[in-house]
Amino acid sequence: MFERRMLKNLDLVLLLAVFLVMAIGLAMIASASHTLSGNTSPYYYVKRQAMMMGVGLIIMALVLTIDYHTMAHYAVYLYIANIAMLLAVLLVPAEAKGAGRWIDLGFFRLQPSEFAKVFLIITLANFLAKTMGDMTTLMDLVPVLIHVALPMVLIMAQPDLGTSLVFVAILLGLLFLTGIKMQYIFTLILAGGASLPILWKYLKDYQKNRLLVFLDPNIDPTGSGYHVIQSMIAIGSGRMLGQGFLAGPQNQLNFIPEQHTDFIYSVVGEELGFLGAGLLLLLYFIIIYRGIRIAINARDMLGTIMAGGVVTMLLFQVMVNVGMTICIMPITGLPLPLLSYGGSSLLSTLLAIGLLLNVGMRRQKILF
Repeated sequence: MFERRMLKNLDLVLLLAVFLVMAIGLAMIASASHTLSGNTSPYYYVKRQAMMMGVGLIIMALVLTIDYHTMAHYAVYLYIANIAMLLAVLLVPAEAKGAGRWIDLGFFRLQPSEFAKVFLIITLANFLAKTMGDMTTLMDLVPVLIHVALPMVLIMAQPDLGTSLVFVAILLGLLFLTGIKMQYIFTLILAGGASLPILWKYLKDYQKNRLLVFLDPNIDPTGSGYHVIQSMIAIGSGRMLGQGFLAGPQNQLNFIPEQHTDFIYSVVGEELGFLGAGLLLLLYFIIIYRGIRIAINARDMLGTIMAGGVVTMLLFQVMVNVGMTICIMPITGLPLPLLSYGGSSLLSTLLAIGLLLNVGMRRQKILF
């Protein structure tokens, strides 16, 4: 149920920060994509991103009208829909650079793994809110792990290692919020670390190379290490004030691969400099901080866990994406939320922001 009086609880500071990040994103996408070959218009990507932004804002507004308790009530159906979408990708994939992560709808290429993150937050939050009092031993976590593992395995099969890691981050973050013993969380982390040699055998060659160049980009400077090297050159050349909008040579001459998607932060660093890149991180900090406030002040544990899941997802993606552009994180292919070009990423992020605002709006009961 939606009451207009709830609007007084709408977090306008968070919403303003979101709009500012998207505005910067449109400008950076324009700079990064207007010279790309094959476009019928120099602003092809900007127009598509703006269109997706409009659709995403409509989705966010619709999410605000649905009580998050109602979403949790239909968690089983959301979980089934989530699995069905991920299976559909494996059955009828749209290939791109060796990975089948999309479903081609003709007018739009849907990437279900982006929405799977938000669906996981809702369904796992519902599961944990109901069972958190019963989880007193490590074995009690088995149903939780199965809940996360099923969609995660389907995503890894696409293959999509980056999104799989987001699932791990969401799992650990939500377990922490439920107050589970830290020794259990550390046990899960140690178990995950011990399984890395086994996981390594199943990684694709390009995934292995990405992890190796994280340790030393110069072992393959013209191959897997090229992205990171060019990114660091771009960000370093920006210095304090940047090269100027549309004036970054690494970006304008297309030396930075995927400069309008995964490596868009490199464009920010090169053209807007340390100040511009720092301002962007400050806006992300505001979003994360306001999200934490919403989680703390939520009406109930369900709201706290849902809001905490969104915060964990956004924080992890920002840290990994920014980190990989300056070689303190391995390249995973995760987009920068609200900034990178990509319809599915933008829509799912605005859906998650809508869920966050939803919890904040309903932090107090409506009195009659």
